[in-house]
Amino acid sequence: MTIKNWMRTGLPVLAVTGLIAAAALAQDAPQTGAVATAEAAADAVTVDKGDITWMMISSILVLFMTVPGLALFYGGLVRAKNMLSVLMQVTVIAAVMMLLWVFYGYSLSFTAGNAFIGGFEKAFLAGVGTDSLADTFSKGVKIPEYIFIVFQMTFSAITPALIIGAFAERMKFSAIVLFSILWVTFIYYPIAHMVWFSEGLLFAMGALDFAGGTVVHINAGIAGLVGCIIIGKRTGYGKELMPPHSLPFAMVGASVLWVGWFGFNAGSNLEANAGTTLAVINTFVATAGAIVGWSLIEWLAKGKPSMLGAISGMVAGLVAITPAAGLSGPLGAIVLGFVAAIVCFFFCTTVKNALGYDDSLDVFGVHGVGGIIGAIGTGIVVAPALGGPGIADYEMGHQVWVQIQAVLTTLVWGGVGSAILYYIVNIIIGLRPSVEKEREGLDIVEHGERAYHS
Repeated sequence: MTIKNWMRTGLPVLAVTGLIAAAALAQDAPQTGAVATAEAAADAVTVDKGDITWMMISSILVLFMTVPGLALFYGGLVRAKNMLSVLMQVTVIAAVMMLLWVFYGYSLSFTAGNAFIGGFEKAFLAGVGTDSLADTFSKGVKIPEYIFIVFQMTFSAITPALIIGAFAERMKFSAIVLFSILWVTFIYYPIAHMVWFSEGLLFAMGALDFAGGTVVHINAGIAGLVGCIIIGKRTGYGKELMPPHSLPFAMVGASVLWVGWFGFNAGSNLEANAGTTLAVINTFVATAGAIVGWSLIEWLAKGKPSMLGAISGMVAGLVAITPAAGLSGPLGAIVLGFVAAIVCFFFCTTVKNALGYDDSLDVFGVHGVGGIIGAIGTGIVVAPALGGPGIADYEMGHQVWVQIQAVLTTLVWGGVGSAILYYIVNIIIGLRPSVEKEREGLDIVEHGERAYHS
């Protein structure tokens, strides 16, 4: 944290009081004693109950956006015969990822190692206790390490669950679970380390990613695109109608995602302060701008605005503002959401149809493309001249180039790595069920139950 950003976020009240007291004592104390007192006050550690409470709420909100939010959103968009399979996939992936995070994920992501990955210093949370503290973005302000672990755990839980929408309705449950385990280990943890840990490659380059544009959305989006191409199209794709079986469920799920996303974005500030409120308002207005943007472009292109389009725009706006949530002014956030929605609409319709890949629920078109727009756009909207809070030594052209490098690194690492993992899983247990089983539906074939009974 630079001095500029430290001053912008403000000192905790306790620290300010200590500095005032130190200044008063300096009038009567020897010079050396006054300096020592002031330095001690400046170095004092503050752990605020408000920050702790906010981080607990944020962690629970991110869980809420996973189950039931993402599960209902994806479940409503597939056919009725595959509804339960999606709910099961999201639920089990989240649970398995939470365990892996405790076992070794946190350690690989947030301990010293090299520029690409951490070590096993805190595997199984070794050395972590109720007295362990984690840094925030303000000097001298810390939070309990347990709540930082939990907050980041929810990110690692939802990210692989996002991927499954790209190949929904046509991948074995066992293959999905195995792929998710391999993917977080070799793709997610390294990218999280590179972007968010102080020794990470992209962090050292100065890449900005407030809440996961690269780590979560581009990462999941490219894995989904690679997966849907390698696995192949759904049986009957292009010949049979495959409409969402329940747009009301999808709308409820998307709305839960929006609510939970406040934990995702504003929680990434790690404190409850003015910077957090900036992330909150941006999560409101960028999403609103994207809903309007998608609805307008669909209205113009197809003659009617649809509910599916509105909720797609909702998610696109949330994705785009994620990397810029605490780094953009509100007007910049609106523009970012609006632009991202239009570009994502283009990719989900024209580009996908032209290239012929079957991204079932538009994971790449929304998360991948929206994440790219947001990540690169962050380098622009952070500019104070555009209403952003600014960063030390900011120069727009340089920052945009750094953001592009971060995007390209994530695309290559995630794309190539995911392709290798898909082929490994296919060799071990196979990726797809038989055509007959796929036609029958994964609910009954994979789980022996149905979402609905006539």
